[in-house]
Amino acid sequence: MLVTLDRIREAADQIRGVAVRTPLLPWEDGVWLKPESLQPVGAFKMRGAYFRLSTLTDAERAAGVITYSSGNHAQAVARCARLLGIHAVIVMPEDAPQLKVDRVRADGAELMLAAPGNDARRALAEQLATERGMTLVPPYDDPDIIAGQGTCGLEIVEDLPHVADVLVPVSGGGLLSGVAAAVKALVPTARVIGVEPEDAADARDSFVAGEIRTWPTEMTHRTIADGLRVNRLGNLPWEHIRALVSDIVTVSDDDMRDAIRQATVRARLVVEPSGAAALAAHLTGAGGPPTGPRVIVISGGNIEPERYRSILAGGE
Repeated sequence: MLVTLDRIREAADQIRGVAVRTPLLPWEDGVWLKPESLQPVGAFKMRGAYFRLSTLTDAERAAGVITYSSGNHAQAVARCARLLGIHAVIVMPEDAPQLKVDRVRADGAELMLAAPGNDARRALAEQLATERGMTLVPPYDDPDIIAGQGTCGLEIVEDLPHVADVLVPVSGGGLLSGVAAAVKALVPTARVIGVEPEDAADARDSFVAGEIRTWPTEMTHRTIADGLRVNRLGNLPWEHIRALVSDIVTVSDDDMRDAIRQATVRARLVVEPSGAAALAAHLTGAGGPPTGPRVIVISGGNIEPERYRSILAGGE
């Protein structure tokens, strides 16, 4: 069952004052950026995490929560759990960026490391949830996570009622499906397009095949976009994507590096590779020409300083 507009509006009311209502920043004529990199944890994940945790019962809050993530969802759950007074256990991959690991620890969460790959960290989180009686908070395969992320799309339409195209990065599909649910409910003619790295193109393959396709970890981990390395779409996001998304396209790592540079110079934004994917699709033309007012979602800005400096200098 798809997430409803009413549920997304309920999420918007719940997260008000916690997540930032990010602006639409002009990029060029008829094109705007939605900089989710300006959220308190540097990524859109604050929306879904806070809404999901706010729905817990008193008993569930007392028992604590656990999640698994390559970084941005981890940070969001850690932050929201601290704000709500809930103990959080976070399972992250051993190769997660140190910046994201440090920020999870800074919010007081209990950190556990797993082998690289979404399956390994999910399995450990599920095991610990059962052993400790904690509530598992998935990063994307959950209706309230999707509803929370959908508030990004709700804001887009409220600020730009005649939006025609929305470009959105896609990993497990929570942001893409939530944005599509909100935008298509309010502007049925709008096109919502997912963007992912060509080195981790399981969502594109799934979209073309009409069924979920899985990529092995050794392939998805080739990309610099650590937030987009998930092996497969979530089941619930896939239902939304299949019903509401117009296309899924891919970009190269070099395309994302160039988008990071351009976002820095032209928009004064710090953007991580995953967050730059949708902008890269616009710049390269992979997202197709705009059919009217276009919004590009910048999903996050948590990039390690050393890598950021290297990319700005023309390196990797």
